[in-house]
Amino acid sequence: MNNLIQESLIKLKKKNINNPELDLRILLKHASKKNNEIILSNLNLDNIDIDKFKISLQKRLNRQSVAKIINNKSFWKYDFYVNNFVLDPRPDTELIIEEVLNIYKNKNQQLKILDIGTGSGCIAISLAKEFKNASITAIDVSQEALEVAAKNSKIHNCVNQIQLKLIDFKNINSKFDLIVSNPPYLTNDQFDNTDPEVKYFEPKLSLVGGDDGLKFYREYSYTLQNLMNKKAYFVCEIGINQRQDCEEIFQNSGLNLSNIVHDLKGIERILTFSKI
Repeated sequence: MNNLIQESLIKLKKKNINNPELDLRILLKHASKKNNEIILSNLNLDNIDIDKFKISLQKRLNRQSVAKIINNKSFWKYDFYVNNFVLDPRPDTELIIEEVLNIYKNKNQQLKILDIGTGSGCIAISLAKEFKNASITAIDVSQEALEVAAKNSKIHNCVNQIQLKLIDFKNINSKFDLIVSNPPYLTNDQFDNTDPEVKYFEPKLSLVGGDDGLKFYREYSYTLQNLMNKKAYFVCEIGINQRQDCEEIFQNSGLNLSNIVHDLKGIERILTFSKI
């Protein structure tokens, strides 16, 4: 193995970075002059832009996520542009898409969908791809996030299907068949103790849900039934150990908790509410 590769791998390991070999391969691919597969044991450095690689490596050593460095993150079946103004889409959030597909077996329905806190637009765009006849309103309170969502909407040819709005959900006047959201749900303490990749390179606005992490669920419980058509559903992501609190918060909301989805670790991760 080349000295540069060995030294880079040692540096990544010293920073206690998970999957250092995988990260190294991705960063080398990002700096590659060709589109060949990267094999660490047999790498021709002539095909690598060394300066670009060293800059990317230093960013990773500073604990910026690989996704933020290469401005790309996979979610559902697609790749999305990301930057420091949006969260890196996470595999757990894909469970929202799976749950919606379980609710609506007929993909040809003309659903009216609201995505609250769209960020990169990954949920809205993935749903647009699955439900070709759906019309989707994707909202956020961050102009910078909406610019990222607009870029992704254009990349994935969803511009005509998705309407992006800079607005708080409390100011929405329409009614929808489906509302989805991955709201901020970390407590302030959880945010302070989270990984550097998250704490320093992702927007706090998208992560922290007040002192107890439950601020947005409370606001949803007051507001969402007024935004929902008859037989509408609300599907949202929650944090670890928040299911019981959320269930209590929504008790008098006019919504009924109809399903709980666990992630691969067995953690209660997605709640589905139906309008009573």
